[in-house]
Amino acid sequence: MDFSSLLSKYKAKACIVSIDFYEDETYGNIRILEGNKAHYDDMTAIGHPFVPNTPYEACFPKNRNFEDYCFRCTRSGRPQHAYVELYTMGLWLNMFLIPIESDKPNTGYCIYVYDVSPKVDSAAMVDLSGDVASEVLKACVKLRSSIDIKKTFQEVIEDIRSLCGSEHCCILLTDPDSRTCEVLGDALSKETKLLPMSTYLDGFYEITETWAETLGGSTCIIIKDQHDMEHLHEQNPIWAESLVGAMVKTIVLFPLRFDNRVLGYMWAINFDAESTIKIKKTLELTTYFLASEIANHLLLIKLEIMSSIDSLTGIKNRNMMNNRVDQIVSGKLPTPDAVFFIDLNGLKRVNDEQGHNAGDKMLRTAAKILQEVLHDGEVFRAGGDEFMAMVPKISEAELQKRIEQVHKVAKANDIHFSIGSCYGGKDVRKAMHTADERMYADKNAYYEAHPEEKYR
Repeated sequence: MDFSSLLSKYKAKACIVSIDFYEDETYGNIRILEGNKAHYDDMTAIGHPFVPNTPYEACFPKNRNFEDYCFRCTRSGRPQHAYVELYTMGLWLNMFLIPIESDKPNTGYCIYVYDVSPKVDSAAMVDLSGDVASEVLKACVKLRSSIDIKKTFQEVIEDIRSLCGSEHCCILLTDPDSRTCEVLGDALSKETKLLPMSTYLDGFYEITETWAETLGGSTCIIIKDQHDMEHLHEQNPIWAESLVGAMVKTIVLFPLRFDNRVLGYMWAINFDAESTIKIKKTLELTTYFLASEIANHLLLIKLEIMSSIDSLTGIKNRNMMNNRVDQIVSGKLPTPDAVFFIDLNGLKRVNDEQGHNAGDKMLRTAAKILQEVLHDGEVFRAGGDEFMAMVPKISEAELQKRIEQVHKVAKANDIHFSIGSCYGGKDVRKAMHTADERMYADKNAYYEAHPEEKYR
């Protein structure tokens, strides 16, 4: 067959791919038989001069998804198209596979036409039927006008599961700092026997760590049949066993990438294998849109934490305290039964004599004690060495017991608190003022008894 003449008609980079078939519907060697001038020039430019009739890995990175596209194209006789991000190279690949007649019974041929670009092409990205692309966009657009973002993510994942016709679809966030996972959206079909993802979260982060190696530079992982599952058993036996145990037969899994970071993963499970390519393209488009929305969602959470949590002690800060008081005053929250103002005595002396690291440790210990004893309330760091706490439902007798318990636990940690409280106040601000005055009275009494501790 005169491949050179055939390829000479193509201006874009193009080459001839051959693939050997086996009787069990699997494939063997995949080779690049010939290329056009643009292909030769491209290979030379990247430092790998092209040699005809060579294994495809000599020209392109080894990739099971690429192999599957070649197999589908040559076996089915139908053209294939994919537009994928080569995230390890910072490029986007637009690829077309066109089947051609073969003169060998167990070998298929196709023309591989490809182009790479550093920027995404939105027109190439939406390579789905109009109705599917429209539904994906419609689902993702919901997030832009959402008030309850988690509820909307759940609606989106249910829409995508329906589009894929799968038993299960999930968005899983991964946190490398805490080594934990969080389910952002989880949709199951009515008839499925699969369990929700929340069932498997304990220790699941260790499994997600294996996925980067399994991806091996690919944009996704596709398990569409028993042959693929057997290959996964060889490559990633721990995950493969977990899939079998969870009754997973087919899966398409995509990482959610944003700004060169993996935020999590999205997948569809147990679907018609004939729909694999459609599902891959559906999830490819969905993850492209969702990744930026998830990044924004995580950023807002981080900003909210920064604005409401004291970075040193990990408890709620003064800003959060003021917001909570405003909510109580406006009637959005009930007035707590007990309000406490608590001062950590001797902090300045520790800072001066032992250094600020020792002082910081003292503050963290103090916050931990207060949180443990006042576990049914809210504890705030009001500033410096002062804390404020509110307990919603508590008796006056129990309030006194808690104060005694705070002093007891504090003494065991070589810490002393001055505590003022107010019980049963109807006006939270007046209750705070009363508790604050009583705290200063307790503080003055402490320093009169221990003048050596008075640094302020």
